[in-house]
Amino acid sequence: MTTVFVHRDGRTTRVEQLEPEWLRASSGVTVWVDMVAPGSEEAALLRNTFGFHELAVEDALSELHYPKIESYDGYLYLILHGIDFQASQREFTTLDVDFFLGPNYVVTVRGAGSRTLEEMLSLCSRNDRILAEGAAAFLHRVVDSMVDHYQPEVDKVEERLDEIEQDVFSSPPADIIRRILDLKRNVASLRRVIIPQRDVVARLARREFAAIDVEIAYRFRDVHDHLVRLSDEALIFQDRITGILEAHMSNVSNRLNEVMKVLTVIATIFGPLTVMTGLFGMNVDFPWLHPGRTTAPFWLIIGSMLGISGVMLLWFRKRGWW
Repeated sequence: MTTVFVHRDGRTTRVEQLEPEWLRASSGVTVWVDMVAPGSEEAALLRNTFGFHELAVEDALSELHYPKIESYDGYLYLILHGIDFQASQREFTTLDVDFFLGPNYVVTVRGAGSRTLEEMLSLCSRNDRILAEGAAAFLHRVVDSMVDHYQPEVDKVEERLDEIEQDVFSSPPADIIRRILDLKRNVASLRRVIIPQRDVVARLARREFAAIDVEIAYRFRDVHDHLVRLSDEALIFQDRITGILEAHMSNVSNRLNEVMKVLTVIATIFGPLTVMTGLFGMNVDFPWLHPGRTTAPFWLIIGSMLGISGVMLLWFRKRGWW
């Protein structure tokens, strides 16, 4: 599905069809084209009407890429990611949004479910100023909104960390390891998205591209600072998760040691009793109970027991177990 908004003569309107002459920089028109789940018709529009490079179009039509920015003749191609935390599955999902930024147009290519762009569609229908400052300013508005949506999701990660931390030091449930490792995977996924996205926005803030003027570059600096803080938080989360996992394993080891102490005490108590019951339960003649009878079997058994014990002790010493 393709949605086209055009800003001209101080008014923003939604149109049914894109006119090629609007894409000229001298047209005095600002255009936003939003493509959701693009198909062959949208692909033809990108290739033929806009004239985008085949490699850029191929990337835009692919399902998932990591954030990046590339400069082509007359336009920029960006891939950025939105974020969402699925409470039912307790994990992150990311949605990549592809941007084509020209002198007076922005094209967004995405799957369904982008909160930021859905909000922008609603705002453009009601507010003429959304596209009034030009294509680069609109790009900043979208990127800034996408990054703002990260903070609530990062806060949810911190809440989960606090919950797991409390469980580890109180009464850890049976699935605590799975929860810790799931959270560790989510944080790693968050870092894989935030860090390259931070680098992309940094290039926009440094004015590496002619399409970004000084004023817009200042705005992107603020977005970059926000992403730097988020990447630092993700690093802190990773360290906390490592500490929680080590603390849990230490607690498990300590509890195992306590159990082993109890079992050792029990085995120590019953050891002599087992020897006595085994010894006096043998069907042989004892020297002190049956004088005058042959006691060779008794002494043979005692010698065998001592010999086996000695060989085992020597083996343990050789292996370094004692």
